[in-house]
This record gives sequence, structure tokens and C-alpha cells, in this order.
Amino acid sequence: MSDERYTDAYIADILARAEVIAMVGASATNNRPSYFAMKYLLGKGYRIIPVNPKLAGQQILGQPVFAELAHVPSRVDIVDIFRSSAAALEIAREAIRLKDKLGITVLWMQLGVRNDEAAAEAEAAGLKVVMNRCPKIEYGRLSGEIGWAGVSAGGISSRRPLLSARGVQSHVIAGKR
Repeated sequence: MSDERYTDAYIADILARAEVIAMVGASATNNRPSYFAMKYLLGKGYRIIPVNPKLAGQQILGQPVFAELAHVPSRVDIVDIFRSSAAALEIAREAIRLKDKLGITVLWMQLGVRNDEAAAEAEAAGLKVVMNRCPKIEYGRLSGEIGWAGVSAGGISSRRPLLSARGVQSHVIAGKR
């Protein structure tokens, strides 16, 4: 499976339908990528459930931290893996075991995280898979927010972006509630 094959529609559909993201490997250190990805996604209206055994029982950005996915008491749409590629297989297998109990529909591996065996097992179990991508970056890119910030999005358009209730600096993806 190639991470280059994901269409914008595939990614946008995942991000538009999801409400709850379990972030496995979330960090409480404010200069870590998982921390600012979590902060951004919380600001976009997602509920983020941090999963980190070293921080279990604490909070990150006001959200209670769980030791493992099996301890999460509520529904989860996306399992976002902020761990190494080698760790992704075990996390994928845990997500597969819990998919019916938690309602998991997507296994997402962060930038630099790619495990073809984990992806194949997850897809065989009926999960959608994204590898080597960041939901924060993809949300910003697909909503036009990155272009608004002065980063080239690869196209020029006169079409107005979809805006959230927060104003012009908070764009949304079509279909996101």
C-alpha cells in the first residue's frame, strides 16, 4: 500500500466524519508534535483522547490520559498513532480487537510512521488506513487554512473558504459539523 495514493476526498471524508480521536503516544510536553497536533484538533472541535501509559491518570490540555486503548471508556472514530513504525503493528492489532467495542473506523499513522503489515491487517479487518500523514496538516491543507497562512497549497482559486463560527482564521472542511 502506498501512502501517496490517498485522494483528498478520502482524507477529507475521514476528517469530516470523525468526532473522536484517540491519540496513542500523546505527549504533555508543549514542544512535541503530538501536543500541538492535539491542541489544534481540539480547537477544530474534535474530542481527543490521549493514550500514554507513562501519563495515565493525568491530563493533557484538560483531557484525561489513559494507559492503553482498552481503558478508553467511550467511542473512538480514529486511532492516531504517534509512535514508531515498529510499534504501529501492536497498536493496530489492539485497535482491531477493540474496533467493535469502541466503534473504531480508521487507523491513522502519523508523519514518518509507516507499517505495511499493520495497514494490511487493519484493512482486512475493515478499517480505513492512512499512513505517513498528519491529521493536523491534512485538515489545514484541505480547509485552505494553510494557504491562508501564506503557505502555498499548490493552487490558486477565487473560491471563498468555508469558515467556522470563529471567523476568517478558522477554516473548516466541507461536511465537518
